[in-house]
Formats: sequence, structure tokens, C-alpha cells
Amino acid sequence: MTSTALPTTDDLRARALAGLRNVGVEVAEGDDFHARTPLTGEPLFGLTAATDTDVEEAIAAARAAFLTWRTTPAPRRGELVRRLGELLREHKSDLADLVTIEAGKIRSEALGEIQEMIDICDFAVGLSRQLYGRTIASERPGHRLAETWHPLGVVGVISAFNFPAAVWSWNTAVALVCGDTVVWKPSELTPLISLACDHLLARAAEEVGAPRDVHRLLLGDRAVGEKLVDDPRVALVSATGSTRMGREVAPRVAARFGRSLLELGGNNAAVVAPSADLDLAVQGIVFAAAGTAGQRCTTLRRLIVHRDIADTLVERLTAAYRKLPIGSPFEDTTLVGPLISTEAFTRMQQALARVQAQGGEILAGGNRRLTEDAPAAAYAEPVLVRVGEQSDVVREETFAPILYVLTYDTLDEAIALHNDVPQGLSSSIFTRDQQEAEIFLSAAGSDCGIANVNIGTSGAEIGGAFGGEKDTGGGRESGSDAWKAYMRSATNTINYSSELTLAQGVSFL
Repeated sequence: MTSTALPTTDDLRARALAGLRNVGVEVAEGDDFHARTPLTGEPLFGLTAATDTDVEEAIAAARAAFLTWRTTPAPRRGELVRRLGELLREHKSDLADLVTIEAGKIRSEALGEIQEMIDICDFAVGLSRQLYGRTIASERPGHRLAETWHPLGVVGVISAFNFPAAVWSWNTAVALVCGDTVVWKPSELTPLISLACDHLLARAAEEVGAPRDVHRLLLGDRAVGEKLVDDPRVALVSATGSTRMGREVAPRVAARFGRSLLELGGNNAAVVAPSADLDLAVQGIVFAAAGTAGQRCTTLRRLIVHRDIADTLVERLTAAYRKLPIGSPFEDTTLVGPLISTEAFTRMQQALARVQAQGGEILAGGNRRLTEDAPAAAYAEPVLVRVGEQSDVVREETFAPILYVLTYDTLDEAIALHNDVPQGLSSSIFTRDQQEAEIFLSAAGSDCGIANVNIGTSGAEIGGAFGGEKDTGGGRESGSDAWKAYMRSATNTINYSSELTLAQGVSFL
């Protein structure tokens, strides 16, 4: 079904400018590239991209600020992040507007993204008093071993369009309390929310007396990001995007002995066991597969269902898919907004053509909507496809709302199907059998960085570390001990005796 009429591009331009002004940003228009909106598929206004000189100046300034920031007590650094969180709360609605206008997220998801930023600020403020090392027992009398953690340096953050603000905040809030400085290259598809976030952080820095250059923003295309990747002054490059992008970034950073933190593709699956609560499963599956129009890295893309319940579950999912309201993400009744571009819809259709050529059956969805109201936009029906076990399309990530349904007979078979893809981000199982749940969470179960029971694959909380294995890149961001990626450790040996005792019983004199 289709929800109410779409706003016009002029309406969206006015709303974007109003939101920016409310945050405190006055846009200086340029002609290097355009801010655009997937709601209509049309440009909003032109912007100026960073030049080579701008990139050089930003990295140099961030490096100079680091030399001061690294010796600022961590709880004082936390005051900056606390103030940022307060400003995010104050401007939550305006920031959510910008996320919807640029990324196409429905209102509740856009507000949820800003709430995620607020949550990570709260987490990082607490972390600023918990950057713990450890004391280690020494084999030598009169000696103490200790592990200490120190700031790393300049962190380059390269973020993607689908979480244009939250992923930046995961990196930036934690990096700042760890004593690092940040240079941010956001997606060129989402420059407006990036301008707003940078302005709020600059305001917070001014109010608490932190150096302005602890954070710098660089708008532009891939070439800007490449400069961050190759610059030896950037100690850590945190990059979110496709596996293809990660394969280019990682060796270039490694070649200069820098660090990389990669959050790459996901081809996430859920196993539905015979004992599953199907009411719960249907809700979790539909949100995970169709939420954000299938444009989350944690989107559910493969459904592995026990053969005994497959027909029943597919029937219920088909009915749910046919009722999904598609349209303006500003309308409260809408559940599915636009794809980011018409090119994304083309890739979706190419994947569907391949799966049909391999014997797959489209059960629901796949059509383009609202073509008369917004011919340059791509509103698409989420798709439910039943496929055979030999289909190779299911091993690839298509960044669109396509859910492939496969069947299994034994849990071992389900886990083998689940793990038989290059990616390893998020996973789940719906079951009321405790043994099945524990096996899925064990070393013999899911090979992903995130494994859930009786919830879908998307919607992670900031308290746990976020990231995946295999082609997902191995990085960890947000909670738990992900902070260690932004610091360097040192092992200290302190001799408080009057003897010089060598380790391992070595005698030299």
C-alpha cells in the first residue's frame, strides 16, 4: 500500500535550511557537488568540497590539537562529550529532519539514530573515568608490571550514507574521551547532517574550553577519503562501507603501518526453528528485512526456515509484505521510505533477475512505487523470494529490501547454510528450544560478530561492541572494550628494589 502524498523538493529544501539554521549552521552554497534528497530524487542546493589544501590544513590542525588534547585529563575530555550529548538532545528533532531528508529514513528511525548518538555520548562520558589498565604479577622480587593505555593520535572517520550521524558519533565520542582528535569525511550523499553535527561539536568545544581542532569536517568525494587513508599523520582510519571499499583501504593503511577499523558488508541471516514463536518471528523478520528500506548493514537478507513450518511462515510474511505502507518518511503511517537512489533500484532489479534465472520465485513485492509523484526517486516494495539451495545470488549483499527464503531439516544444516557466505556481521535464531539457542551462540554456531536469540538481526544497542568477521572486516565500534582500538597500550616494568634482577633468571654480570 502507498501512504500519503510526498513533499515537494522546495518544501524539503526549506525544511532542511530551517533545521540547519535552528542548529546554528548558515549554508554557504557552492557548485562542487549537490546535497540531494532521495524523497524526490532531486538536488536541494550546491555545496563546496574540500580542496587538497583544506585536507592538509585539517590534518595538520588535528595533529597539533592532539598534542594538547592527549595530556588533558580524561574526565575533562568527557566534559566535551557530555556537552555534545546535551546539544544533541536539544536539537534532536531538527537533526532527525536532516537524516530523513538526506537518507530517507522514516521518522521513528531518524529519531532513533539521533537517540543512538545521545546514548553513545552518555556511554563515553562514563568511559572517560574507566580507561582501565591492569597490574600484572612480576616474576622478579621488588618489581611490578603494569599495563597502561595512552591516546593514539588523529583518527580519520569515513562514514556511509545509511547511518550518516550515528556511526560518526560511535567513533568520535569514544575517540575524544580516549584523547584522540578526529577528521571526518562523511558520505557525499549526506553532507547536511554532517555540517550540523560538526557545528554542534564545535559549539560544545568552545563552551567547555576544548581546542576547536579536536574535530575537523571535510566534505567531498572519494579523493578526500583517500588522502586520509594515505596520510601517515592519521593513526587510525575507521571506515564504514562496502567490502570492496575495505579491500582498498586496508592494504593502503597497512602499507604505512597505520591502523584500520573496518565496518563492511553484511549478508545477515535468521534461522527459524520449529519451536519458534511465529508471532514474534514475523515481527522481528519484517522489521529486520524491510526497515530502512533494506539499507542497513545489519538488514536481514536470508531467512533459513525449518521445512515443517516454512509454508506457514512464508504465507504470513507474504501477507505482511503486501500491507507495508510505502511513501513519505515524514508520515507517521509510513514504514518503508525510498531507496537512496534510482541506481540502488536498478541493482535490486538485477539481483531479482538473476535469482529468477536460477529458479527463484518472487512471492511478494519488487515493484517501483510513486513514479508519477517522484520520477527521479526510487520507492520500492520490499521483496520476499523463495530460492533453492544452489542459488549463488544469496551469497552476495544487495543493498535493498530483498529477503531470500531457504529451508532446512536439521540444525547442523541450518548453521552450515547460515555460515556459507563471505560476510559475518549479524545473525539470529528464533527458537524456544534452549539447546538450539545455546548451540547457535556457541563456537559451533553462528560465525558472526553479532548473534541474537528471538530478535532480528538489526537494532543493536550501543552497550555492546558492534562489528563482524570475515568480509565484514573484523572491526569493533561503540560499546564494550571497543575503546581499545582508539588507544595504544604500554607495558611498564617498575623496579622498586635495590637489585637489578633480569627476567627468566638470566645472569649477565
